[in-house]
Amino acid sequence: MAKFEEYDVFVIGTGTAGKKVATSCVKEGWKVAIADNREFGGTCSQRGCDPKKVLLGLTEIIDRAHKMKGIGITKMPEFSWEDLMAFKETFVDAIPAKTEKDFEKLGVTMFHQSPKFLDKNTLSVEGKTIIAKKIVIATGQRPLELKIPGREHAIVSDDFLNLEHLPESMIFIGAGYIGMEFAHMAARLGVKVTMMDLAPRPLTNFDEDMVGYLVTASEKLGIKFIFNAEVSEIEKLRKNYRVTALQEGKEISEKAELVINTAGRVPSIDELDLEKGNVAFSKKGVSVNKYLQNPTNENVYACGDVSDSEGLPLTPLSSQEALIVIANLLDPNKPEEVNFPPQPSVVFTLPNIASVGLSEKEAKEKGYEYTLEHKLVPGWFNAKRVNTEEYAYKTLVDKKTDLVLGAHLIGPEASEIINMFVMAMCGKLTCKELKTMIYAYPTWGNDIKGMI
Repeated sequence: MAKFEEYDVFVIGTGTAGKKVATSCVKEGWKVAIADNREFGGTCSQRGCDPKKVLLGLTEIIDRAHKMKGIGITKMPEFSWEDLMAFKETFVDAIPAKTEKDFEKLGVTMFHQSPKFLDKNTLSVEGKTIIAKKIVIATGQRPLELKIPGREHAIVSDDFLNLEHLPESMIFIGAGYIGMEFAHMAARLGVKVTMMDLAPRPLTNFDEDMVGYLVTASEKLGIKFIFNAEVSEIEKLRKNYRVTALQEGKEISEKAELVINTAGRVPSIDELDLEKGNVAFSKKGVSVNKYLQNPTNENVYACGDVSDSEGLPLTPLSSQEALIVIANLLDPNKPEEVNFPPQPSVVFTLPNIASVGLSEKEAKEKGYEYTLEHKLVPGWFNAKRVNTEEYAYKTLVDKKTDLVLGAHLIGPEASEIINMFVMAMCGKLTCKELKTMIYAYPTWGNDIKGMI
């Protein structure tokens, strides 16, 4: 007879959300196990936000030097991709071992395989049968697999972040935020970049006007866009790869030394056998109610990017959802509902695009009477001093309450300015109050007064 192991909670996934849940529960005296089929520590810290931002640091210097050439900069700086990658490794190398060491110190049992549901409370992992009172799914997302011939020739974002050398040319299949960010990095470092997307424009979740400014900036950088193109095949040639697509009824093709699949990400649930655990799920992830509890298996919770909640697939939201799951695991008699505050989203291209709150369409659909302000402001001091043309904003303000409903920005520091709008919205500060505050000058944050 197979030996059973029993746990109070079994956590699947060791990223931001999973680690937080496991750590909190074990500190309360629960018997906890955790599993991951990849290196412990999750996506953001090893193959997502953090290493990406490290690479961005170099391209920010290149971009700033380019804009200041002839007005202070006399010679463009040299760079070493290899040295940059070595620097990036100092941020990610130690994470798996440190994560495991932390779990070991706390007494959390670890498994290095994706478990499979056998029934509502039973899992199979590493040849063992596990019975868990509660199961928390925090497996995040993975790159979407292209369903085309030759898909094995395309690398994904993980691989891009570990490239030993930069190729002469790249084709990105998909112009979402990952594709756009990496395309900007590569183009600034001298790579010939082509982007192909089925949509009529990149970043369809962001304001169309702000994206329009970004497309213009991207084309100035040398990035070639091919929209309304359905990619049908990737072929390996002698040196390059050929990507074929159908555009407006015609077959087109592009060649490059490297092809990157940035067509999007999907919930990482394929290996879990959720059906056997009676765990409801959708294309967006594991189904959850207002307590982040699965509606068809009350013993299962989901948090982070894998949950089909209203939260965006962002690290800060993963932490927020983890706190709700922890509260409801530890005190089920006082269930806590998940509440999503305004959620900012940023694309770390140069310039950045940032957004929080409602779009024009959403504000109209919700019946708000609002004032809209939309300006391109390259003449503002902050834009002029760094010699940039792409600095614009669009803000929506409720006429009745004078509160900000939404803000959409593009600019060198849009990723920081957007946080000012987040605080204003969360703190329910009126535009009059924002304008009467004293800000440090001349700073990017001070510009918020001119945007409302």
